[in-house]
This record gives sequence, C-alpha cells and structure tokens, in this order.
Amino acid sequence: MISRPLRIGTRGSQLALWQANAVASAIAASGGPACTIVTIRTSGDRLQEAPLSEIGGKRLFVKDIEDALLRGDIDLAVHSSKDMPAVLPEGLTIAAVLPREDPLDAIVLPVRLKADTTDDSHVASAFRRTFASIEDVIAELGQTPNIGTSSVRRIAQLSRLMPGARFTPIRGNLDTRLRKLDAGEYDALVLAAAGLRRLGFADRISMAVPADACVPAPGQGIVAIEIRDGDEDVRRVVARIDGGPAAAALNAERALVAALGGGCQTPIGALASGMAGGGIELVAAVVSLDGSRAVRRQSRGLPGAAVALGERVAAQLLGDGAGEILASASGAQREVEGIQP
Repeated sequence: MISRPLRIGTRGSQLALWQANAVASAIAASGGPACTIVTIRTSGDRLQEAPLSEIGGKRLFVKDIEDALLRGDIDLAVHSSKDMPAVLPEGLTIAAVLPREDPLDAIVLPVRLKADTTDDSHVASAFRRTFASIEDVIAELGQTPNIGTSSVRRIAQLSRLMPGARFTPIRGNLDTRLRKLDAGEYDALVLAAAGLRRLGFADRISMAVPADACVPAPGQGIVAIEIRDGDEDVRRVVARIDGGPAAAALNAERALVAALGGGCQTPIGALASGMAGGGIELVAAVVSLDGSRAVRRQSRGLPGAAVALGERVAAQLLGDGAGEILASASGAQREVEGIQP
C-alpha cells in the first residue's frame, strides 16, 4: 500500500509531459495514489543540434531517467516506448503501457495561404491539403523535395519511394519543427502520427503513411511505464492501467528488435496489430540505409505468445539477409561517428 505521492520521471518536452500527465491521470482514475511529475533533462535534450545518428541514438533520451529510477530518485519512468533500448538495464522492467495511439508515420506539408474572397477584404487564411495516396504526395512534392526527418528507418524506407529526395535532420519540440516547416526550411516533414494527435495537431497530418510503404518504428504510439524490478507496490498500482493489447504488440515488436540485435537508430520497422478473433499479426522490415536492399516478413500468433512471434519473424528476416543489412548500417554509422570497428 502506497500512501505518499508517486514520483514520475520524464523528459521536459511537450510530448513527454503529455505522456507523464496521462499516466498520472490514469493512476488517479484507477483509485491509485497522487503523482508528482519530476522533469529530468537528458543527454539527448542537451545535444539538440546534433543528429541522433551521431550522438548515440534515442537511448540518450532515456538513460538519465533510468539512472534516476535505479537510484531511487523517482518511483517510475514514463517513456515513448520507441525510444527505449531493446534490452533494458539490469534491475528495470516495463510494468505497464497505455493504450496505443495511431502507430503510423505521418507526412506533414507546410500551411499555405489563400485569399478569402467572400468579401472585399481579401484576408489571407491558412489552408492545408490532404492526400489519399503516397503517389499523390510525391506528385505534389516533386522529384527532389527537402524532407525533414532524423530517423534512419524513415529515410531508408522512403528513399525507395522518393529516390531524388534530400532528407535533412530536424530536432526540437513539435511546434518548433512545424514552425520551421511553415517558414519554408523544408518541403515536408515525416513525424509520428501519435505525437501530432496527442498534442492537438491532428489537422496538420497531410497523409498517414501506410505500413506497406513505411513500416513504423517498434513501439511507436505506445507510452511505456518503467519501474524497478521487485517494486511490487508500484507494480500493483500501474497494473491497473495496463493496456493489454498494446502490451502484447510491444512485446512482439521489442522481441523482434532484440533478436535482430538492433538499437534505436537502426533501419528496422515493426508493427503488431490485433486481428479479429484475438490474434496478432506482426509485419517487419529491415532496409539498407540507402534503400537499395530490403527484406520484409509477416506472421501471426496469439497475444500470449507475442515474444515467440517476434523472435520467429526476426529469424525469418535474418534468413533473408537482414543481418548483413544491419551490419552494413552499423558500420556506416560508426564511420559517421568516427568510431573504429
């Protein structure tokens, strides 16, 4: 029984604070204790100008929070699960997840201005275009668009669809990225639809990219709650808010990444989805950094065997050559970082 407020560790970004407050609200609604939000500035936050592939990947967004959890400075940590390493530090575990938001990637185009001709003032008003297919988006952007994204997974897959595109890193809060887009620094952005929807920017989505065009990041759209192993009091509290189907999906996707030996900045896509009848289907892809090689597999299983499903699909991908693709990607990233093999 916990009588004191629970300390929730989180980053200070807009989305991270939304996630932490969503967990706190869910705990309160379930009859759990009050929560306080502890904001932790991570290494990833301190290195805002550097591309993720050059500073160690998204792991830098969780390490400082996990260290605080291990020290006992906080009682639980809340993360975007796609930022978490496939293998957690010893002594920590994912105890619960929130229900999954839209897991797909989203293409966001700039806000345009048009004259309002309903009266004589000709006031300029913002308007946005939406698209029914990826081909329509490509036709709108032209052959050589400048697309803002810091994800090697997105670049690898979208390079196959838009070989003439220039992919430019972009960091910062969501509103900062959108402001840069609307100012003309980019022709389009590719972002997680989940973050846009959670922060009230769903109307900025020009198109959600289907998984057959770009398989999302493992864990995309899932908020994960991390606790210390053996902290049964906290485990009981967060178990009441666990989103079961999302947990099974995350187990399958993380098991696949672990079996492939991939990290947060590797060209691996994975998406597990619920099926009629209670099963889950896992689709996964591994793509070379330049998009020239790709292997893709999918399989089905039961939620209780989600880990086995992820491991099975990973074995199929490795049999198709995914290991060579990932080794080449890892070597290329070491060269960028100036690290010797």
